[in-house]
Amino acid sequence: MGARLLYLSGVTEDRFYFRQLLAGRDIATGDMLARQMVNFVYLIGDRQSGEAVVVDPAYDPQGILDVLEADGMTLTGALATHYHADHVGGDMMGYSIAGVAELLELASVPIHVQDDESRLVTKVTGVTDANLVRHSSGDVVSVGSVDIELIHTPGHTPGSQCFLVENRLVAGDTLFLEGCGRTDLPGGDPAEMYESLTQRLSRVPDDAVLFPGHLYSAEPSATMAETRAHNYVFAPKTPEQWMAMFGH
Repeated sequence: MGARLLYLSGVTEDRFYFRQLLAGRDIATGDMLARQMVNFVYLIGDRQSGEAVVVDPAYDPQGILDVLEADGMTLTGALATHYHADHVGGDMMGYSIAGVAELLELASVPIHVQDDESRLVTKVTGVTDANLVRHSSGDVVSVGSVDIELIHTPGHTPGSQCFLVENRLVAGDTLFLEGCGRTDLPGGDPAEMYESLTQRLSRVPDDAVLFPGHLYSAEPSATMAETRAHNYVFAPKTPEQWMAMFGH
């Protein structure tokens, strides 16, 4: 239990820096849409160098920078799990969500995206292609001495990606503790989602801790072993069974 609490509080005894922030509670506290959408924002960094990156900086860029400053950290980049506005900013359901465009006004940092997602990120957020660093699956983004591996996991969107760092999987909307990202939205693909969950993420060890893109469960994180044992998306054992349950 002690280790679990360390993960959730974002306080570690070594140089690895990791924080899980819930939009509407930890940042963007007065934003009712953020409270409804329950997005997670993640901070990953190296305490010794003081460098950090943010994953999916939506709703409250200034609040994110305030958290980093209070922790003695400096933002050096942003990583996007996918292009949806509740993760990178933009217009959604008649609401305008602050995100990477507003972050760039406060801090000039590169925005790391999966190559298939770059055009969609620029379209949704209004940032230019010059602000983006395009990546392929297997690329590594380093922040100080901390290496973050990028894993392309299409299914929810064509360029969805997960981040594996220090035995933690920051999964965006690819995988939740209960369920997975919707595949019935534009760009969604249930067959690709099955491949992502069962093949592309198969080498993520059972003792790795899953950190999802939304608080859609009672707990904010769980081991991959717990997730694979209890999440219903792992019940189908063949592509045919999966498509029978989740195909459109």
